[in-house]
Amino acid sequence: MNQPRLSLSPETFQDFYAQTARPLKSYLVRLTGNAAVADEVLQEAYYKFLRAELPALGERERKNYLFRIATNLVRDLYRGKVEGALPLKETVHSTEEESRLEQVPMKSDVGKVLNTLKPRERELVWLAYVEGSSHREIAEIMGLREVSIRPMLFRVRQKLAELLKSIGYCERMVM
Repeated sequence: MNQPRLSLSPETFQDFYAQTARPLKSYLVRLTGNAAVADEVLQEAYYKFLRAELPALGERERKNYLFRIATNLVRDLYRGKVEGALPLKETVHSTEEESRLEQVPMKSDVGKVLNTLKPRERELVWLAYVEGSSHREIAEIMGLREVSIRPMLFRVRQKLAELLKSIGYCERMVM
């Protein structure tokens, strides 16, 4: 059975992939805590994206749609819907990634704090403050109502501030 596909030229897809693969992989590693799982989800997200029947979308809308697919795939993993899935908690790094991670002392504290957040809270923080997504875009990616994003971000920022204060970071640095 021939499935409909997104109508992107190979060149357009290559450009799109070059612009989105790295941020999406970082997002997935942060959500799953496992580089191997992030790679699997990344591949599956692009596959599903290319197989989707979509109207003509702008670059930002395509990126949001791809992140939505990836977010849903990670949620499916957490719910145990994916058979043969790799474990989410075990972090797997290549030797290149390990050497790079060893060179980042301060970021590891913040990374540990982020890992204590619930998956949905990590999604919110990453999309808002790393990806710079608008509330509308976050709502689309996460399947939530736009009006709920602002209070959710407020609560997560408060939680992060308390967690960072508890390990010795100054309140002024957080807020």
